[in-house]
Amino acid sequence: MSKKGRSPEERAGDDDAVEGIVITHPDRELFPKAGVRKIDIARYYGRVGARMSAVSGARPVSLLRCPAGIDGECFFQKHAGKGFPEALTRIDIAEKDGEIAEYLYVTGPEGYVAAAQMGTIEFHGWAARADRLERPDRMVFDLDPDEGLGFAETKRAAFDLKALLSDIGLEAYAMVTGGKGIHVVVPIRRSVGWETFTTFARTLAHLMADEQPDRFTAAMSKEKRKGRIFIDWLRNERGATAILPYSARARPGAPVATPVTWDELKDLKSAAAFGLENIAERLKRDDPALAVKPQTLGKTAFGRLEKRIR
Repeated sequence: MSKKGRSPEERAGDDDAVEGIVITHPDRELFPKAGVRKIDIARYYGRVGARMSAVSGARPVSLLRCPAGIDGECFFQKHAGKGFPEALTRIDIAEKDGEIAEYLYVTGPEGYVAAAQMGTIEFHGWAARADRLERPDRMVFDLDPDEGLGFAETKRAAFDLKALLSDIGLEAYAMVTGGKGIHVVVPIRRSVGWETFTTFARTLAHLMADEQPDRFTAAMSKEKRKGRIFIDWLRNERGATAILPYSARARPGAPVATPVTWDELKDLKSAAAFGLENIAERLKRDDPALAVKPQTLGKTAFGRLEKRIR
């Protein structure tokens, strides 16, 4: 019997199946210039899915889907749609207008592969996990440089932000995004709500911008970003998302968002330094993201931040 006439269950052991999920159109080139096919993306997520779950846990995600490849139409999808595979777990979430919407989250490699089968390349996640949506646990500062700035300036900003956080008593890890920027990420114990969490992130970003206005801005306005690095604290609002560690990026060359040690960051030449081909070696090492334990965002941290402002 031909493949076409067999059920997905019968085909689950074939070469075009990953984590038991049959990948249709496996040879479709999603990154034509790099020769990266749909099956390559699915296999990548099958290989890296356990690490992604260990680092990020199960949090609501927005999927960037590019069914025809990065040269075709790409679109974000955050709500479950008709025909979505069961490997993507559903969760009902109340939105700002009070309406209840069905969101998605991923619990392991099978879910990531199922999303890849639907043409997903990127995974963007909330700052909170699905089991405690009102208690965020991952504060992300996205250092987004203006066009004219090089990676050296962005690295310098990341180390400056690390030092500021350290003065306040918080430890962070760095992640190169696979694009131009760097994420400085602070794992937080799930003991505060969104208002406290967002206020802290906003205040810290504005403090850094106020202290060095020639280098930084905490305002989203394109005009204010000129020649500066935007410290994007808006990732820390309820419902906002940030690219997940180890997500592939829908950019030329198929780079990967990758946590790095601070010593590694010193020598990197690009935020797109890692790709599908060199992640396997990193999976054998301890993860820089898991080396930083969740910390309390309490009176001590707020007190030190306020003292710095004065």
